[in-house]
Amino acid sequence: MPAPSWDSAKSLNCDAKPRKVRELIRDLQHAGFAQLSGGGKGSHRKFYHPRYPGAVTVSGKEGAGVKYYQEKQVRQAIDKTLE
Repeated sequence: MPAPSWDSAKSLNCDAKPRKVRELIRDLQHAGFAQLSGGGKGSHRKFYHPRYPGAVTVSGKEGAGVKYYQEKQVRQAIDKTLE
């Protein structure tokens, strides 16, 4: 049986290092999402993409750990823009 790839290890939540907010922001930017200035209050940031309806909100300081639901929302948004 082959060893799981890095992506499948993260999706299984195996002993993978917890992701940071800055990594989610980087993933969104690489997928073509743009952050509008003034979009969001405090540590909340809103990202928009021409092929994604609505916005993706990422909350937390850049060095903070990511909540499961945030990572799932970002992954789904990126996948939807690739359809």
